[in-house]
Amino acid sequence: MPVSSDEQGIRSSHTVGVKAGERLDLYVASVRELSRTQAATLIANGHVTVNGGLEKASYRTLARDTVDILVPPPPGRDIVPEDIPLNIVYEDDALLVVDKPPGMVVHPAPGNWSGTLVNALVGRGGELAEGSGEERPGLVHRLDKETSGLLVVAKTEHAHRTLSAALASRAIRRRYAALCWGHLSDERIGVDAPLARDPRDRQRMAIVKGGKTARTTFVRVARFDSVDLVRAHLHTGRTHQIRVHLSSIGHPVVGDDTYGGGGGRQLASLPPRRHFLHAAWLRLPHPVTGESIELRSPLPEDLRASLLAVAHMPELNDVSDPLHALGFFNADPDDP
Repeated sequence: MPVSSDEQGIRSSHTVGVKAGERLDLYVASVRELSRTQAATLIANGHVTVNGGLEKASYRTLARDTVDILVPPPPGRDIVPEDIPLNIVYEDDALLVVDKPPGMVVHPAPGNWSGTLVNALVGRGGELAEGSGEERPGLVHRLDKETSGLLVVAKTEHAHRTLSAALASRAIRRRYAALCWGHLSDERIGVDAPLARDPRDRQRMAIVKGGKTARTTFVRVARFDSVDLVRAHLHTGRTHQIRVHLSSIGHPVVGDDTYGGGGGRQLASLPPRRHFLHAAWLRLPHPVTGESIELRSPLPEDLRASLLAVAHMPELNDVSDPLHALGFFNADPDDP
């Protein structure tokens, strides 16, 4: 999938394969990770062609169709403050920690210039560090759009520098809850495999020789009929790291359409596009006092329903947090 960028925006070209027969607006939304409304707007404005010609949003794609998409830049790069409710689980003068919902993009980018976490943070008012770029104020790390859970935001430049250094040195500990298809071959599996953009599809990541070092440890928390609940320990923080590493050992994340886990979504009672990956536990040194801060996030309602659907354990229906009941948080927090 060739992708290029120029002053007119981000261009990409796609050859229709397994999605043949899908409406054009749904196809564009899927391959560019846009909402259906955004995709329909691109089509209506003539920014999408099929085999060189214009088609309506209702056009049904055919196998081998070539779909070219232009996502134009926004009128300006200023971040628009938006009044979007956020679940802030910790906040002081130096930092805050957000429990991000699924479906929310973290920062503005082509196709998602509004409705992001950053738009919401700016809309709250108050100080934010400049962060890692013009559209990423305060961000110390990121979560994928459909990954929920704990995310750290720095308010001051000192906090951002200190937290970024702590993240690089692994002084910030993160644990993710994931459901993966099948059963791990051992109770604990380490994956050490370099990651880079997939040379055949720039929207995906892949294990690539010469890519950036990436290490994850997976620990089985519970084994069910068709899936394992695992605790993913991040040693590095590459894009899509957990998802690619689990897929590489034959156990993709349940609901992950991109890396082979999308089949059986109904069996796992997951809504469209959602994958079962949740940033459930976080421990970090405070950037000013050095005091250790430990935070937990219970499973959001959609993942709780999914876990109950695959676990077949009626006793979980009445507990406030199935992760806690299953022992997800029982590990030594210093366990690598």
